[in-house]
Amino acid sequence: MKATAPGPVLAGPVLRHAAPDSLVFWLVTSGEVAVTVQVFHGTDSLLDRPLAEAELIRLRVGTRAWLNLLTITPEHALPRDTRLDYDLGLTTDESDAPQWIRSWAPHLCPDGRERPGFTLKSKLDRIFHGSCRKPHHPTGDGLVRVDGELHKAERLEDTPSLLLLTGDQIYTDDVAGPMLHAIQCVIQQLGLYQETLEGASLGHSKELVSVAHAYYHRDELLPESEFNEDLIERFFGGVRKPVFTTAHAGNHLISFAEVMAMYLLVWSPQPWALVTSTEPVDDPEELARYRKEQAIIDDFRSNLPRAARALANVPVYMIFDDHDVTDDWNLSALWETTAYEHPFSRRIIGNALLGYLLCQGWGNQPQNFAELIDHCQQLFNSSDPRNELDKAIQDQLIDALFDFQRWHYSLLTSPRLVVLDTRTHRWRSELRRSHPSGLMDWEALTDFQHEIMGEDAVVVVSAAPMFGVKLIEMIQRVFTFFGKPLLVDAENWMAHRGAASVLLNIFGHPRTPRHFVILSGDVHYSFAYDVRLRHMENGPHVWQITSSGIKNEFPNTLLEWLDRLNRWLFAPWSPLNWFTKRRRMWISPRLPRGREAGERLWNGSGIGDVRLDNEGAPTSIRQLNAGGGGTVFQRRRDA
Repeated sequence: MKATAPGPVLAGPVLRHAAPDSLVFWLVTSGEVAVTVQVFHGTDSLLDRPLAEAELIRLRVGTRAWLNLLTITPEHALPRDTRLDYDLGLTTDESDAPQWIRSWAPHLCPDGRERPGFTLKSKLDRIFHGSCRKPHHPTGDGLVRVDGELHKAERLEDTPSLLLLTGDQIYTDDVAGPMLHAIQCVIQQLGLYQETLEGASLGHSKELVSVAHAYYHRDELLPESEFNEDLIERFFGGVRKPVFTTAHAGNHLISFAEVMAMYLLVWSPQPWALVTSTEPVDDPEELARYRKEQAIIDDFRSNLPRAARALANVPVYMIFDDHDVTDDWNLSALWETTAYEHPFSRRIIGNALLGYLLCQGWGNQPQNFAELIDHCQQLFNSSDPRNELDKAIQDQLIDALFDFQRWHYSLLTSPRLVVLDTRTHRWRSELRRSHPSGLMDWEALTDFQHEIMGEDAVVVVSAAPMFGVKLIEMIQRVFTFFGKPLLVDAENWMAHRGAASVLLNIFGHPRTPRHFVILSGDVHYSFAYDVRLRHMENGPHVWQITSSGIKNEFPNTLLEWLDRLNRWLFAPWSPLNWFTKRRRMWISPRLPRGREAGERLWNGSGIGDVRLDNEGAPTSIRQLNAGGGGTVFQRRRDA
């Protein structure tokens, strides 16, 4: 199969923010375009004009690839609690009249409608949320289920307020062979900008396709230096993790072009037209693995139109977790020293963070990123005739990304939505540099407390659950004691004494919100807890709701045993509870309907679905399976 020429749009639009006074769309085009925006309420036109210069920022990321962020300010406030349709007309140098979405991305239009659309809800009354979308995991795609739910939502109360992607939207550190081949095809066809590399056994990103063992052996590209052992073990995750999972680093993404191509391929069907059917490996074992992965990737690709339609028809907000950048990102002070002091690993991490900025973070609150985007513009404008990025400017931009302090954000919704950065504000261990860092340091936790004080209710996004499975946290503590936290991803809110203490004190503060809904992902299984403070009758009501993964699952047999052992060892009467940092909390797990009596964990790819009442308390907590069905997490007395 030969590659075909790309159309005017490579990916998007993704609806990144929607409010009465502003709309934000993310869009990647194959050329420079002018944009006309239309918004309709039924047949009434609410907005119909070309974008003003300040409303469209273009970044040229390749010879045939432009990343566009549309930040639109309507002249009059858009109405709430009613469906609005929108359209984007694109005008190129070759066209006199705008081309509308129905012509260049008809798959984004819901069945029976001419345009995609959205609803500006006055309250957060229904939220979809999930994390961990690995294209080559042999399960369904939860974004397809989101599309199905949007199609069924005829009543206002069934229409979601927003979709929260709570981490691992891409996997830069675990890439299937066919996906890596597709990435290289997209890079070549679009001329995505390449770069020089320092401290590696290769000098340029173009060599990544021609070196021996370009597929499944990228861990061997690490430089020979005093850092080599640490990088293999800590950065690339090139060790087996027998308790929970195995980290595969053989196809770890390296260059910015690879990261950018990955985003295009996981969010849009259009770039796949650029991919050839060549099989770039010839070793018999690797070829068998490649073909097995190819079957899964083909299924993922076939569902991309529906996944893209979901992202175009509901406001989408995002935050990173480790795999968006690399496994165990900033897990400990020792990891940070090892990874950031070597120029090659520093560049790899920086390229992934740059991709996150442009494809995820920027769209959450564009006003927070003006300085970084100016720096990006400088970098991409520096591309020379060989389509190579300026090394000095790229290094300076990466330094600025590492110093950036505003990845977290909040929305003035009802209830207020607060999205935490649990990756770059770490509280480093005072005991040993190899021990896990706290997920947020004292300053960041203090800022979080100030953000929520005085609110009646709040929805908090924490990539890792604040209240997780006690047995798994105990196993992580044991491995940490023996100096091996990286073997079991020993990062949880209770892993660091200082961070855990400050967090629990926030819940006990007299001005803390009465209702805390905590949405998390990360762990590849789903559960829900009701949490109260012991000996505090008027304390807050806390709900820990975890949905993971969108396209990932935990090993089923292992999860069943962990579930059973956790119930036995940490039953309410168990003295082991007094050795946990949460002994001041009363935690009641909800029971997933359809599981055996007493079981608490649900294993199945899909999407979380939470409904809230007018006071911000959950009335329904569900996990919707990607392939249909799902479960309701019931309180014990209801079950």
